[in-house]
Amino acid sequence: MTRTPTPGLSTISSPAANGRVPRTGAPPVYPAIPGRIWHVVVIFQENRTPDNLFHGLPNADIANSGVNSQGKTIPLAPVHLSMPYDLYHTHNAFLQMYDHGRMDGADKIRVSCASGIPHCPPPDAQFVYVYPSEVKPYFDLAEQYTFADRMFQTHQGPSFPAHQFIIAGTSAPTAGSDLFAAENPNVQSGPTPNGSFKHSGCTAPANLTVKLIDPAGNESKSQYPCFEHPTLADLLDSRSISWRYYSVSDSWNSIWNGPAAIRHLRFGPDWSKVLSRNTQILKDISKQQLPAVSWVIPGGQMSDHPLANEGTGPSWVAAIVNAIGHSVYWPHTAILVTWDDWGGFYDHVAPPIYNSYEFGFRVPLIVISPYAKQGYVSHETHDFGSILRFIEDTFDLPTLGYADSHADALEDCFDYFQPPTTFKTISAPVRAKYFLEDKRLQADPDDD
Repeated sequence: MTRTPTPGLSTISSPAANGRVPRTGAPPVYPAIPGRIWHVVVIFQENRTPDNLFHGLPNADIANSGVNSQGKTIPLAPVHLSMPYDLYHTHNAFLQMYDHGRMDGADKIRVSCASGIPHCPPPDAQFVYVYPSEVKPYFDLAEQYTFADRMFQTHQGPSFPAHQFIIAGTSAPTAGSDLFAAENPNVQSGPTPNGSFKHSGCTAPANLTVKLIDPAGNESKSQYPCFEHPTLADLLDSRSISWRYYSVSDSWNSIWNGPAAIRHLRFGPDWSKVLSRNTQILKDISKQQLPAVSWVIPGGQMSDHPLANEGTGPSWVAAIVNAIGHSVYWPHTAILVTWDDWGGFYDHVAPPIYNSYEFGFRVPLIVISPYAKQGYVSHETHDFGSILRFIEDTFDLPTLGYADSHADALEDCFDYFQPPTTFKTISAPVRAKYFLEDKRLQADPDDD
């Protein structure tokens, strides 16, 4: 599936044919050296933009204000990470905010508030940033290692397609299809037990369907949210390279669990590699049982997702990083922390547009490794396909032929010739013990 930028729809330079954006005076790119990286951990948080989550990060392209649909400049206002409202982030919400590249439609995005909250939503609820003090572990990681301020979600929609792109580089229902799953699944008729988001994928009720978007941008087709095509997990299997997908039992068949919507993963032997407790990664690290490739999916409480989170997302990420940093794995590991979609929050950078569904808005990316460039801000164009391509190149795998085949491999974020950095503990208000001892049910996705 090739991707050619659509003329006239992007307000920043589109990548060249190989997915890399050349820029004058760019630092040298160092190719991966075999044997430097043995383990890759992908931590997939929820629903934030650089403007929203990294306000004031040095050397990064972060805005202090935005423009609404009336042409009025709106200063970004501070909010808590565990905010009491959520923003719509459907494909239609993307189109509203994008507004043909003008990036002035965020105020049109709908807001939903928790029940019983007075004065909600606040004015200009889309134009906000999180208090930096509440996300200090993220800032510490971004400033010590590499932060990418041109990382885009590959898709133009919400969580269900995002969690497909991060394991396969596409949300297509079948191999070779020119359609993408564009939205979260929805109930068409009749009751659905415990909500449509908890019961999604290949074990969803029969009346659950997901809208598909075609090359013209129409969403007139839909189908049951169970797909069949190759994934990165299959490429890893073909070379007997170990992998695990660390999820949570309460979201095991939800929109946040990518393998649950791939038939051969959900009903085949690989389902044993999809774990029902994400804290198992902390135990696997301590027992020296970390697989070569890991996907780490949060529960709602530590997800950063508005309405669902309790403010512990930065501590959760720090717990994993610290566990690896103080283990035998640190000298040969790359940890890639990113967020699944923009969550409806304002961001000032217009994405390159390749087709009716690629790219979406910016999401943060932190690259953590003894070979990650120190204190570096990457201005190169990356997307979820870049993460897949990095894993493919690291383990000498072929490409899947989707977003990965035209993405860069995060080359500018690494310097494999530098002396490997010594790990320094990331301070966080909540430590790993908190998550390991927390026996509560994880909050379910509540995604609009």
